[in-house]
Amino acid sequence: MEEKSLDFLTSGPDESAIDTSRFTSPETGIEKDLAEVLADVMRVERVSIDSHFFDDLGANSLVMAHFCARVRKRADLPAASMKDIYRHPTIRSLATGLANATPVEPSVPAPPEVVTPVGTVRYALCGTLQFLLFLGYSVLAGLFAGRGYAWVSAGSGSIDVYLRSFVFGGIGFVGLCTFPIAAKWLLIGRWTSRNFPVWGLTYLRFWTVKVLIHANPIIFFVGNPLYVLYLRALGARIGKGVTILSHNVPVCTDLLTVGAGTVIRKDSFLLCYRAHAGRIQTGRITLGRDVFIGEKTVLDIDTSMGDGAQLGHTSTLYSGQAVPDGQRWHGSPAQPTQHDYLRIGPAACGTLRRAGFGLITVLQLFFLYVPLSVGGTYMLVTLVPALHDQPGTGTVELTSLDLYIDALVLSLLLFFGFVVVGLTVMFTVPRLLNLVVRPNKIYPLYGFHYSAHRAIGRMTNIKFFTWLLGDSSYIVHYLRGIGYDLSRIEQTGSNFGTEVQHETPFLCSVGSGTMVADGLSVINADYSSTSFRVSRASIGAHNFLGNNIAFPSGARTGENCLLATKVMVPLEGEVREGVGLLGSPCFEIPRSVERDSRFDHLRAGDKLRRNLAAKNRYNIRSMIFFLLVRWLHFFVLTMLGLANAELYDSYGYVVIAAFLVLSLGFTAVYFVLVERGIAAFRALQPQVCSIYDPYFWWHERLWKVPDTYLDIFNGTPFKNVIWRMLGVRIGSRVFDDGCYLTERTLTTIGNDCTLNAGSKIQCHSQEDGTFKSDRSTLGAGCTIGVGAHVHYGVTMGTGAVLAPDSFLMKGEEVPQHARWGGNPATEMRDAPGSPRR
Repeated sequence: MEEKSLDFLTSGPDESAIDTSRFTSPETGIEKDLAEVLADVMRVERVSIDSHFFDDLGANSLVMAHFCARVRKRADLPAASMKDIYRHPTIRSLATGLANATPVEPSVPAPPEVVTPVGTVRYALCGTLQFLLFLGYSVLAGLFAGRGYAWVSAGSGSIDVYLRSFVFGGIGFVGLCTFPIAAKWLLIGRWTSRNFPVWGLTYLRFWTVKVLIHANPIIFFVGNPLYVLYLRALGARIGKGVTILSHNVPVCTDLLTVGAGTVIRKDSFLLCYRAHAGRIQTGRITLGRDVFIGEKTVLDIDTSMGDGAQLGHTSTLYSGQAVPDGQRWHGSPAQPTQHDYLRIGPAACGTLRRAGFGLITVLQLFFLYVPLSVGGTYMLVTLVPALHDQPGTGTVELTSLDLYIDALVLSLLLFFGFVVVGLTVMFTVPRLLNLVVRPNKIYPLYGFHYSAHRAIGRMTNIKFFTWLLGDSSYIVHYLRGIGYDLSRIEQTGSNFGTEVQHETPFLCSVGSGTMVADGLSVINADYSSTSFRVSRASIGAHNFLGNNIAFPSGARTGENCLLATKVMVPLEGEVREGVGLLGSPCFEIPRSVERDSRFDHLRAGDKLRRNLAAKNRYNIRSMIFFLLVRWLHFFVLTMLGLANAELYDSYGYVVIAAFLVLSLGFTAVYFVLVERGIAAFRALQPQVCSIYDPYFWWHERLWKVPDTYLDIFNGTPFKNVIWRMLGVRIGSRVFDDGCYLTERTLTTIGNDCTLNAGSKIQCHSQEDGTFKSDRSTLGAGCTIGVGAHVHYGVTMGTGAVLAPDSFLMKGEEVPQHARWGGNPATEMRDAPGSPRR
């Protein structure tokens, strides 16, 4: 089956389609060998050594990836990578380039890193203890919530209820914030640099603290001085005037040192730990004064940056790398650059301003948000007939029609009320707030303008609406409604995916005919440690943007560009037009090849109008279906909640704990059944088709099945159980700390693999108007680093390692026990990031 899918996706063009009128025979032995390998991959008799791989031979990146894999298997040929292919796009130039490459000194290879399998008993015992800890936490939460609700409900009058809600809610919030801190110091003490196996008792303590830290409500105050105080309470050494905008919370906080005046942008990873070959490794991350960390960056353990150093967007520091004082680095792995990523000057923002902003936040929280949340819940419960019209026996008839009617009415009002009110608020309130934030003007942090800017970002980045409308024509109207400049947009039916975020929507411009896959983050705000500024970010016309791209204002890209997955968008040099860009730092590749434009005739004229109308009708049905799916889930939880409230008089806080456990279990099973039901409980097959093929529309439905619940199971054996239920062919004792799989039934993961936080295995690609998918396979004992991205058609051999933030391109074959890294990923002989012994 895998051989058949390979033929389906990489079969070469008819020999008649290849230009043989100017055939040039090989002149050297290496040219002859390379030409023979390429002819065999493309299934043609011969290829000219002067024929361009893409323009003359009609190959694409997947074909050339398999060519590179074949070359690497030949001991008599120098290894070739995809970067070599793009730099030297003929056999003659490739042979010359490989021959002239700096020879690699033969070194003693590192011993293979064999994962020591844990016993099934220890694996199962760890999962059991994790469940018991969750159950115990649920019982404790139920006890506190039950006692508190009873006390609030005993109040008489609105003022009394408000005051009781203020006291109870305040105590609850403080308890939720301080409990993880206390647990960290009791269970761990101070973190030190060490490594230990997963699924053991040491790991259990590590996991408990990690989960509690991530569940802390203080995480909602990222970008606020209060968040810095929280990290200090956990043991982090953080100087004055530090601004942290990333929601990826450091876990081993005692190993984190951040100097005064440092700025850490959103979506960056500074975890101070990683999982490697079945073990957790902790290590220091040290940042000096006035350091700048860009968006979508990863800092591995044992890395450091000196005073005034900068790390650009979409960049990585591998273990052991250190950026000297005052230097600017970017790329994956990072390397020196001259570009200044800190593009705005300072503003007046002292300690008093930061303290005042934090104090105002606390007052708003305790006197407004907490009482309204607690009191509102109490008032809502009292309005439900099923809860206050019963005779007070403390029992509930689960077959009572009143219970289901009340749950039906309440869930309809709350769910669809959220949709209507949410859209109304998003289309109005941010526009009013935007009137006070002027573009290209520098404002100090932690003031009125900063609050307005952050409120705009929070309200217009609600994921529910991009999830609902993404991958359809209607996402265009939604984005235009919240402020995007799409006045010249050309409808394709897939202009944007389901994951689009921005700093402010009012300074985002997208040109006509541009298509964007998932994971776009528009960076149209600049930050220093004391100031911020918003400015316009413009994506040119007829571009195609792949997955997981950070697109900054001032980008040096124009019209008709292809920005590959995880590319570092350039901020210096000439404006690129009519080219493709790949890698970090980026380099030019062909914009497109003939094979990737085979369906372009469906994207123009009458065929486009008919196809677009058909896709729109299909997408409307999909959106209605998923609204009902989400509502039905909410209805069941509402019904369980009403029954839980009525049963509380008989069973006490235990019933609240049971509600939390049942809700989580029901959510997982429910959405698993929805996804498998859409696929008729069958596995996907590799595909190449147009985005106007009904198969693609059906495939898009699978992407819309909610799966955020999976994060709750990270680092537990239950995550593997759910993956199996979803159709993943996954082995035993796999450690998954937060990996995301897009096509579950096309993914194979071997025994004892290690999958890090923020990693992704994506078994598909959308390239302009063409959709492609294929299987990806990880052999036993493989490790996927933090933030790494594995594309479709990939095979990783037993024990192979992919370094953090790497991009393993489609069709690559990683040998057994090899270490690959970079963007795009290649073999790493020096093995940055290899584990300490």
